[in-house]
Amino acid sequence: MIIPVRCFSCGKVIGSAYEEYKKRTEAGEKPEKVLNSLGIKRYCCRRIIVSHVDLIDEVAPYG
Repeated sequence: MIIPVRCFSCGKVIGSAYEEYKKRTEAGEKPEKVLNSLGIKRYCCRRIIVSHVDLIDEVAPYG
């Protein structure tokens, strides 16, 4: 639902990078290059950002 603040595996802070990642990939940049430029090198952190599905807008009306 909401991107985690820290990686579940290693504990690195990744929550602040998601908005920039989303904006740049929607503009047409390759996800690999965006993650490299944001400093997200570990595969555990990459998997969380790449596989995240933003569902907060669908769930919010039921709160």
